[in-house]
Amino acid sequence: MEENKFESRVDLNELQNSVQKIKYELGKIIIGQEKVIDQMLTAIIANGHVLLEGVPGVAKTLLARLMSKTFNVDFSRIQFTPDLMPSDILGTSVFNMGKSDFEFNKGPIFSNFILIDEINRAPAKTQAALFEVMEERQISIDGKCYNMEKPLLVFATQNPIEQEGTYRLPEAQLDRFLFKIVFEYPSIDEEEKILLRMHNLGSSIPETTIDSVIEPGILISLQEKVHQIHIEENLRKYIAQIITGTRINKNIYLGASPRASIQLMMAAKATAALNNRDFVTPDDIKANCVPVLRHRIILTPEKEMEGQNTDYVINRMMEGIEIPR
Repeated sequence: MEENKFESRVDLNELQNSVQKIKYELGKIIIGQEKVIDQMLTAIIANGHVLLEGVPGVAKTLLARLMSKTFNVDFSRIQFTPDLMPSDILGTSVFNMGKSDFEFNKGPIFSNFILIDEINRAPAKTQAALFEVMEERQISIDGKCYNMEKPLLVFATQNPIEQEGTYRLPEAQLDRFLFKIVFEYPSIDEEEKILLRMHNLGSSIPETTIDSVIEPGILISLQEKVHQIHIEENLRKYIAQIITGTRINKNIYLGASPRASIQLMMAAKATAALNNRDFVTPDDIKANCVPVLRHRIILTPEKEMEGQNTDYVINRMMEGIEIPR
């Protein structure tokens, strides 16, 4: 009886095996970035979109491509540019002479994993084309509704340094991303290993060394298991306190939305599952606060002039909220 007391109520063995396979495949190319990889896996099994931010050359696009390659799913890459139109993403109706009727030619958004490179390079009308597909997993065009196949995940990259020729993402767009993951420079040891890895690869294309190890049906099953992870009432209250705290904090001009509280809960559940637990702990919530909230809040002009960033303000705010026991 005592042995059964601590048995998991949700079978997470398949998830653990899948994560090990993915990390093994990524380890063939990627050096370091363990935290980033964990956050991306959290977002994937939480069925959330990811905004990847970092200076050029820190492997944002490469990691998104390789992560997609580990799943046996359709993959599309869309390079956002200032002249890109919504129809270039969603598709367009073309007149078929043989049938004397219009046919809808699907755009690259009709895929499972979509990598949008430099999302802030396209104007607002093009970015707005993503609103419906990211939130409702469908698009409405020419009076018809097209449901997207599961799974559907968007990875988008942006460069925080270059501002010329870029367009700030609207708040409605940012709020649709589960995480904003920030890439840091590698350490000197990691840099040396990167050089050695690339030297050994020679002219080989990185994707060719990565095997697809997860079928789409398995991913959908893993995403459904996340919903079964248990979260106590006091932890739901903790999440509500955190989100409400962003709305009353004197250093924050715009606080987080109710969508943020839902996504923080889902991220915490996914973190628990990745740690082979069928229940959420306060640490699961705390670990996800910054990546869930950093792109959803706007600091007051005074705090921005002082040089403070959202990560600092979120962490300071968290210090003032009592952790459930």
